[in-house]
Amino acid sequence: MDVKLGINACFAVKRWPEPEAWLKIVGEDLGLKEAQFSLDLLDPRVSEPTRSKMCEKINQAATRYGVHIQTTFTGLAAYCFNLLLHPDIGMRMDAVHWFEEAIEVTSMLGAEGTGGHIASLSMWDFQDDLRRECLTEALIESLHHLAELVKIEGQRYFLWEPMPVPRERPCTIDDAKRLYEKVNDGAAVPIVYCIDWGHQCTYSATGKDRDTYAWLEELSPMSPVMHVQQTDGKADCHWPFTKEFNNKGIIEPGRALDAIARSGVKEVVLMLEIIHPFEAEESKVLDDLKESVEYWKKYL
Repeated sequence: MDVKLGINACFAVKRWPEPEAWLKIVGEDLGLKEAQFSLDLLDPRVSEPTRSKMCEKINQAATRYGVHIQTTFTGLAAYCFNLLLHPDIGMRMDAVHWFEEAIEVTSMLGAEGTGGHIASLSMWDFQDDLRRECLTEALIESLHHLAELVKIEGQRYFLWEPMPVPRERPCTIDDAKRLYEKVNDGAAVPIVYCIDWGHQCTYSATGKDRDTYAWLEELSPMSPVMHVQQTDGKADCHWPFTKEFNNKGIIEPGRALDAIARSGVKEVVLMLEIIHPFEAEESKVLDDLKESVEYWKKYL
């Protein structure tokens, strides 16, 4: 099984927004060749010519430090919005436009796909069976539209991240399988998952739905890219893989890789998604990232 280790650039948000700075960290300090670009570092709707200028700077720095921008992904900013499941149609249309722009930025960075957190129901809509189903159909229609644009741009797929709350489907294994089959029926390119290893903490879930390794064994063929974090299984922690957190975390690299292998996949990209508090000291952030990468390299 071909396993590539990379990192989501969320660690750089606000701290190292300069392309030269964060890509030097990825390529030189961490010794990684793969990165997932966080759209918190460049909002897709930044006006021209600034957007093109920033993409060019990112591409130049990536080349300089030997880093491949593999995919782009929503960040904390987008996670605060309902996006493609907002109760207001105008807001949903605006979210479609946001992702259209994200697809363009993805091409400008030479990445093979984009996506992320894509949609969240309001409580009112979640509790209304008819509204919930109608909005789910609208979500699939929006994703088919975006998939057509992804194909036009020559990208490989669109990424959908399963989340840890019922209003942000899918959050169970069976629901993920159902939605995957439904959304890919007629899609121009594959609409695939980006499984996060810390999202199996849904308050309403039980059994295998709260088991990261069950998700990996059953759904890895649907998830060519994954988010990797240390966690306690009770919350979406995004801890580093340091001695301190490995002692209280539930993620064991060897066990996770075995579960992925049992799924039958031949290749996967694992993106570390380690999120420190904004008030954490920068030297601590870097030390934790370095220790996490060194820890993971022992298993690859």
